[in-house]
Amino acid sequence: MSDSFTEPTTGYWQELTQEVPSRFSATPPFRFGYPVRLADGRVLVLPLRALPDGEHAVASLIANQASHAVVAALAEAMAEAAGDLGAELVAGLPTLGLSFAALVAERLGQKRYVPLGYSRKFWYRDDLAEPVSSITTPEAGKRLRLDPNLLPLIEGRRVLLVDDAISSGATAVAACRLLTRAGAEIAGMAVAMKQTNRWMAAMQDVLPAERVRAAYGCPLFARGEGGWRPVEGTLPEVP
Repeated sequence: MSDSFTEPTTGYWQELTQEVPSRFSATPPFRFGYPVRLADGRVLVLPLRALPDGEHAVASLIANQASHAVVAALAEAMAEAAGDLGAELVAGLPTLGLSFAALVAERLGQKRYVPLGYSRKFWYRDDLAEPVSSITTPEAGKRLRLDPNLLPLIEGRRVLLVDDAISSGATAVAACRLLTRAGAEIAGMAVAMKQTNRWMAAMQDVLPAERVRAAYGCPLFARGEGGWRPVEGTLPEVP
């Protein structure tokens, strides 16, 4: 465990602090956790997870394991960051984006949100589905779906996509294509975390990078002496 500078995540995502907790470093090299500071000045420490190559790592957020207080604070930051995009409706991306979608919609003064999903109900239509894969769930055949009963909410509206994070951009691209085909205008996207800037290339043809907003951003990390060090040029701009 110590050799990889990672540890179990049971105690992470549970609180925001005014300063970086003493057991974590505020500067490289980072061991076990990476502290990010929100726009309101508070700090959230994220666990570091080694990637399969063993030489790189990313900071992690699993929203449905986070405390209510942390999820609420991140949703507040996401709504604040996306407030100028003029969205009329929030669309929540599965699965962890649904932890934030209702809260962001509420903070933007919207009465409801539209959830997207992966499961197919018997009344769903194949033309309202889009293939998708992601870094954590790469299995073939997964499709992002919109309930056809929700089409009247989507058509002609400016829609804000909400997800927990953007990493490869695959899910976001699929959502943009699906909702555009359903008659929506994509106002932008709000995420808790921009996980590196890898997603920018994938998104360039569907949504400008400046319309993707986040509560915080994290770089890619490389193994170095004493811990993990940010890879130059991978820290995304926030919001």
